[in-house]
Amino acid sequence: MEIFLANINHLESVSVLFDRYRIFYNQTSNLKAAKEFLKERFNNNDSLVFAANENGKLVGFTQLYPSFSSVSMKRVWILNDLYVEESHRGRGIAKLLMSVAEEYAKESGAIRITLSTQTSNITAQKLYETRGYVKNEEFYHYTLRLQ
Repeated sequence: MEIFLANINHLESVSVLFDRYRIFYNQTSNLKAAKEFLKERFNNNDSLVFAANENGKLVGFTQLYPSFSSVSMKRVWILNDLYVEESHRGRGIAKLLMSVAEEYAKESGAIRITLSTQTSNITAQKLYETRGYVKNEEFYHYTLRLQ
């Protein structure tokens, strides 16, 4: 299993995984829009995508978005997406993807990685907690839907 930093050259394969990730979160499949969205991220350097390659086939990815903490005046990474093909789950691929993302975040001088998941996604919650992520009890997170 190879984990690597994907780029525009991996757009086709990553787009398929990204579309499946969105389907997992009850979105309608739209491979064309997924491809355009990721193409924009790659071209604008808006995010980092780490991909898992097994025998020449991409089987998972995680996407990090940069942010900053004004209070600590340090970089923060938002682990926004984590997906592993259903046929490859339970083999430690998500842990590998997270490990590479965490190492990258440390090397970039980040103070933390933040993430969120659905309250019903117990499998993901267990994974995050075994890696040392803790639910934040100090802050409420609010969302304002604009569309």
